[in-house]
Formats: sequence, structure tokens, C-alpha cells
Amino acid sequence: MEPLAERMRPRTLDDFIGQQHLVGEGAILRQMIESEHISSFILWGPPGVGKTTLAHIIANKLESPFYTLSAVTSGVKDVRDVIDKAQKYRLFAKNNPILFIDEIHRFNKSQQDSLLGAVERGIITLIGATTENPSFEVIRPLLSRCQLYVLKSLEKDDLLTLVDRALTRDTYLKQRHVEVREHEALLRYSGGDARKLLNVLELVVEADTSDPVVIDNATVNLRLQQNPLAYDKDGEMHYDIISAFIKSIRGSDPDGALYWLARMIEGGEQPEFIARRLVISASEDIGLANPNALLIANAAFDAVMKIGWPEGRIPLAEATVYLASSPKSNSAYLGIGAALEEVQRSGNLPVPLHLRNAPTKLMKDLGYSEGYKYAHDYEGHFVRQQFLPDALMQPASASDDANRSPLTANPSTLTPNRTFWHPQPNPAEDRLAERLRALWKDRF
Repeated sequence: MEPLAERMRPRTLDDFIGQQHLVGEGAILRQMIESEHISSFILWGPPGVGKTTLAHIIANKLESPFYTLSAVTSGVKDVRDVIDKAQKYRLFAKNNPILFIDEIHRFNKSQQDSLLGAVERGIITLIGATTENPSFEVIRPLLSRCQLYVLKSLEKDDLLTLVDRALTRDTYLKQRHVEVREHEALLRYSGGDARKLLNVLELVVEADTSDPVVIDNATVNLRLQQNPLAYDKDGEMHYDIISAFIKSIRGSDPDGALYWLARMIEGGEQPEFIARRLVISASEDIGLANPNALLIANAAFDAVMKIGWPEGRIPLAEATVYLASSPKSNSAYLGIGAALEEVQRSGNLPVPLHLRNAPTKLMKDLGYSEGYKYAHDYEGHFVRQQFLPDALMQPASASDDANRSPLTANPSTLTPNRTFWHPQPNPAEDRLAERLRALWKDRF
């Protein structure tokens, strides 16, 4: 006998549960299907929300030749074989042949490249399904030729409708007289996954020989006896939870940060991944407001790599609380961003001659290093001079010739026309800014 999830697979849109933003009345996918005009698209969403089912419903509705490949087991040769078949039969088909590729994110670049020509020329209509963010996993040329539709985890009402439908429509379950008295554990174990929900329901019913079969939270927990947490270290939830973790630190909420840290630990996340994110957060979000944060994060990284789980949770928690409780500044992050933007805008500007090394006589004769002032030879280990390319300098005062080319101007009469680092108001950066203003006057 087929598994319950397969027996309950919808055959029409009217039987499809959830994703009303795509298949409800007037929604985009329903309109496409009813018009029988389908363009290539990719379905992105967590497991068990109807990606494969939608592809089959579309193929049945359009009466199109339907080919399916799994990216786990198929290679470039399989793709080319299907495209050859589609090309032969498309003249005799009512609609374009459909190629459904499950887990398309697992195709490498060459495998995805092999699809481009067929999709572009309309030999096939591609429907891809993925649990991973397509912008990271699908090559840009293929993504640009496909619409992207995002599917959501099923809501509580959707899942309860699915349970009721299974109990009232499935031939086997109707014979067993199943009574659901509590549903919280069923829904928790499903994690919004229809397939998982039906698998759990089937497992609980088959393990009970009583009549009627009574399902409550205690029964479900007893039958499954496993951690109900959903956490895919290689999937979308991996990115969602680390995002929540970092944003809690940035938002100075140690409780929120510890909660998401606990979710990652309990879900089996790699400790070095968490530690790397702490180091990044210490630099990006705390930065110069508390430079010790980077030292603490690095120390936590070293400690975790030495001791591993389960004790590694303690230095990670210590660093998490410290970072979340620290004052915040992203001035260094913004500064390097502004500098990179300038480099991309202005290109490879030449290094001023006085900043260049002169290890040979020829270089010295060409003026390399001429006029450079060694800071340690001056009082306070500082002397004012130019450190940016000439093109990023401007006359130091209005009395200077405004039309003078910065390429020929004397560096001592120029001042930078760009400031990349802007100190933010916190005690640590206030001290840095005060020192810089004393040295450079009006620059900071």
C-alpha cells in the first residue's frame, strides 16, 4: 500500500491546501494554469509544502508531456536525454513539454548550463523546486529566464484541514475510526510540513490496535520519542536562525541572542560556524565602540575549537551576552563600504610618488619616495601630509587656484575631498575623533 502522504496527494487545484497567495482565486499561478499558458518558473519553499504536487497538477491540467529529474541522481547526460525527447515530441503535444527538476539547487553550474538553451528556445517549460535560496544556488542566466514563486510553511488551519481530510477521505483511515482529541504535538512535529504531518499521523495510527484509535499529545510524543525541533543545517532555516541571532546581538537583546544560540546548539549547528558569526558581529556591529568585543569573540572561537561540544556552549554564551550588552558602532563597516564604493567608482588611481618605495636608483630618479615625511621623526609621531591619490584631493583653501589640476598641485596645499570614516557618538570613538581633530584640524 502507498504511504498516506502519497495517497492524499492532491490531483487538482481545488484539492490543494495552502499557498493561497499563489493558487487562490485570482492568484498568479492559478491564472497561468487556467489560461493554459505556463512559462518557466522555480518554486522555492521548505519541504512538504506542495512544490512537487503543484508541478504534477500543472502537467495534468495542461495535458503536457511531463518529464521529471532529481538533481540528486541525475547528471548532464540525463538532462540532455530529456531535452532530446522533448524536442522530438513537442510537435505532437498540445502544450510545451514540462521538465520538473526536484532539488534543482543540487545541480552544479555545468548541469544548470545544460538547461539554458532549451529553456530559452522554448523546447521545454522548466519547473524547478528548491528548498534553498535560488539567488545563491541557481546560476543567474537560468534564474533570469524563470519566474520565482515563494511557498510558505503550512499554517495551523491548513494542517488541521489536512488531518481532517485524511481521516474522512482515506479509505484505510476511515476504517480505523480515528479520534483526534489533541493536535498540538501533531502540529509541532510536522513543522509546517504536510508530508511529515501525514507520516506522523500514519505512524501513530498503525502503532495502535485499539478501536477507536485515540490521538492526543501524550500518544504522539510516546510514539515518536524524538526531538521535535526542525533545524536543517544546510537549509533555509539555518540562515533564518543565524539572522535572528545576529540581529538580536545588534539590537542589544542578550535574551533573544541566547534563545537563538540555544536553537542552533539544540539543532546540531557546527560550533565553528556560530563562533565565526560572533567574530563578524564583533567587528561589524560593535566595532570601535568596544574594541574588546573582537578579543572576546576571538577567544571564544579559540576555546570552542579546543573543547568542542557540549562545553563549547559556555564560551559561546559568554561571548554572545558580552556582544549583545556592548555599545554598538558600525563606523568601521560603513567606512570600508564607502572606500570600496570610491574604488569601484574611480578605478585604479595612481599612488602618489611620495608614498611609493624607491628600492632602485631608477625609481629614485623618477621621484619615487621624494618628499615623504617619516612620522616618527616629528613631535608626537605625526606630520601632516597627503595619503590619498591626487584625484581625491582638492585645494586646501579658497585662495588656492581652483582650476589647478590636482595631478600637478603641491600635496601640502591640498586636502582630501572624501572622508570615509565618520566617528559615531560613543565614549571610545569620541576619544579617537578628538585626537584626530587635534592632528588634522577640520578633517574630522
